[in-house]
Amino acid sequence: MGWSAEMKTTNLDLNSYRQLLKEYLLTNDETALYQAEQFSRLSVKHNVPPEEMIQIHIEALQDLYPELPREINDSLNFLLEAMISYGLALQENQFLREKQSELESEISVAANMQKTLLSTVKPEVKGLDIGAISVPASTMNGDYYHFVTNKENHLGIALADVIGKGIPAALAMSMIKYSMDSFPESQQQPKAILENLNRVVERNVDPSMFITMFYGLYNPENETFAYASAGHEPCFYYHASRNEFEEIYAPGLVLGVNNDTNYQQFVRKIEKDDCLILLTDGVTECRLGEHFIEGKQILQVIESFIHLPAQEAVEKVFCYFEKLQDFQLRDDFTLIIIKKEV
Repeated sequence: MGWSAEMKTTNLDLNSYRQLLKEYLLTNDETALYQAEQFSRLSVKHNVPPEEMIQIHIEALQDLYPELPREINDSLNFLLEAMISYGLALQENQFLREKQSELESEISVAANMQKTLLSTVKPEVKGLDIGAISVPASTMNGDYYHFVTNKENHLGIALADVIGKGIPAALAMSMIKYSMDSFPESQQQPKAILENLNRVVERNVDPSMFITMFYGLYNPENETFAYASAGHEPCFYYHASRNEFEEIYAPGLVLGVNNDTNYQQFVRKIEKDDCLILLTDGVTECRLGEHFIEGKQILQVIESFIHLPAQEAVEKVFCYFEKLQDFQLRDDFTLIIIKKEV
């Protein structure tokens, strides 16, 4: 039995299905099952809902066996009502999946734009070995890092974390980057950078979204590192000669709370073979199950790789914690290691 290319009338559907059902009930021939499968595929192609398929079956069965027991008829009606609800739920599910697919596509485009807008080039600075890695926990990254160099070959390092995720966070990060690029070189000191950015964030970012930031400036002439923090995660200084870590803490309010906030600036000498370890809370708040990994253990992991070239070291640290968390990051992970070589 062949099928028409178009299902034009319900009678055609019913007649075709009735013949198939009768043939199968009398012979149990698998050919009828195959043709029923083709019938179902054609029904899907023409958007025939499942309850209509059930209705066709009921009518065909009642036509073939008019004296069906009441219990059978009642059970078939019960099935029909269930399929009506199923059909409605299926349509709703398909609609939501289509919307989800559209949203995922838009987020993917936004993520690619974010990578382009926030891209930064790891600079070559004499006497420094620099490694950096930033991996988002989801499609969009709420962490941000940026390197800036000026005519004097000073190295500016920005590290920020938006308290909030998704596209709004990405837009906030883009605003920060282009605001920084617009600042004149006379205002590249960490204190000035944070105070200027604080005013930008306070005026332009939703009050429910806060941004933490650490900004440092390395001067190769006197081998000093000036830095300031806007509520950011404490970073670390590694003393190679003593094999010890020292916390780099700078008090400061997160960006965007008060437009007249003043930030303190600190300066320290960077010795040969010592390292600056800059990070976000996605590193210090790594979890093992439901428990946070202790800070001491995190530093021990960093220490085990600190002898490697800086880029290899940050990648090894990330791989260690990614594996420890079963390859499911709970938060964006950003780590920068700057090693003083000469």
